[in-house]
Amino acid sequence: MCWGHVVREEFTDPALTTDPADHDDIGLRPKSLSDFVGQRELKEHLGIVLEAARKREQSADHILLAGPPGLGKTTMAGIVASEMSAKIHITSGPALERAGDLAAILTKLDVNDVLFIDEIHRLSRQVEEILYPAMEDFQIDIVVGKGASASSIRLTLPRFTLIGATTRTGMITGPL
Repeated sequence: MCWGHVVREEFTDPALTTDPADHDDIGLRPKSLSDFVGQRELKEHLGIVLEAARKREQSADHILLAGPPGLGKTTMAGIVASEMSAKIHITSGPALERAGDLAAILTKLDVNDVLFIDEIHRLSRQVEEILYPAMEDFQIDIVVGKGASASSIRLTLPRFTLIGATTRTGMITGPL
């Protein structure tokens, strides 16, 4: 599984970035790429990706943001949502303990919403298994019941953008 036309950017220059933890009020965070300080190459690349998505009238491609803590990955996810006039849903890898946790979030998404998963490298294999078809085909299979009476229901999801953030790219599984 690949992330489609993945935008994978390394955040490398802490002196030129915005740390969301520095803001007491989320309203102070930048809302657009032009307001974000630093990360020129990332902003240029994302600007192209987002403009292409707007022209296609589709959700943006899935994005992986990687780099040390405090460099603005969460802020950048919010900017992507803002630039796409989309709602953002924020969670973290450790919070998604079971496949059903992720399924509950995915089934509540609207067309073009952004799902931001911080610490995506900490997703369990079980949760990753439901994420793959959601990312690739915008579908998930839900098992209802147990044992011989169990059945599978396929749910079609609206097109959405997944943004994963990680501080440890080496822990991201191959399929992701």
